[in-house]
Amino acid sequence: MLAEADASGAGGSPGADGIPLPPCRPVGTDDYRARIAHSKVDDAIIEELFSDALAGGTGGAYDHHTDRIVLHVVLRGQWLFERPDQQSAAAGVAVPAGRFAMRNNDRSWRFEIGPRTTAKVFVLPAADLRPHIGSRVVTGAADAAEVRLLMAHARMIEATLDDLSPAGLQTARAALVELAKGVLARGVDGDEPLLAPALAQAAKDLVDDLLTRPDLAPAVLARNLNVSVRTLHRAFADTDESVTAYIRRRRLERARLDLATGGSPSVSEIAARWQFTDASHLARVFKARYGQTPTQFARSTRLSHAEADEHKDY
Repeated sequence: MLAEADASGAGGSPGADGIPLPPCRPVGTDDYRARIAHSKVDDAIIEELFSDALAGGTGGAYDHHTDRIVLHVVLRGQWLFERPDQQSAAAGVAVPAGRFAMRNNDRSWRFEIGPRTTAKVFVLPAADLRPHIGSRVVTGAADAAEVRLLMAHARMIEATLDDLSPAGLQTARAALVELAKGVLARGVDGDEPLLAPALAQAAKDLVDDLLTRPDLAPAVLARNLNVSVRTLHRAFADTDESVTAYIRRRRLERARLDLATGGSPSVSEIAARWQFTDASHLARVFKARYGQTPTQFARSTRLSHAEADEHKDY
């Protein structure tokens, strides 16, 4: 199930049917805005959250996600957590942008969300994860290999949720839990077949971040994802292209985009930017894929733009 909530006001608790939010209040202003996209994956929940500055708490008369493990991956802003029943400095946890925190939610917590905070929140069944987390609060970098895999899997779930069969939903949920275990263990089982699609997607996401690196290769991706090169190749076995072919295709697509947008870069400069040996190398592989040389494509694109501009005048 995919649902969305978009709430604003002066005090009170934002929320919508099916969107679990604890009581909260604005911080430093009478106005706030909170927006959540909510995906239910069997007994797990994935949330995309944006919020202005808010404060609130769980527990007490409000039974919020009892018997759940909650993972917050903060992409922008900051999220602060505090256990009211603990007075030590260790009871407070600050999670700034680029960090994550995973905690057991079976007892009361106070929280404060910084202005314009964006986060991915995973609400997971405690029965599967409590043996691995206990009473700890686990924190770390959001770009850790295990978190990259979890985030890639979440994006795939969100993109396909409405089309998943009951069996597919169970499989997606099982992989989600296994990847959360990997976050706790600081490593995943690369031989687990359930995780192959998430690994392939995480590698593709990483390729797009590293396309300009001259040393980009399967070994670099495997090292960043903390798996073996063999495991990475195996994850791509069920896709329609190899790791190397995917890198080459994405570089060609970016070169084509540069040519289509015009501007001053020459074919040689574009070839260097996207790590082709030289302009001749780019021309050869570009024509093999698109049926035109880069120069021909750029010329035809300029003509198309000029014709479109002429039609605007009428």
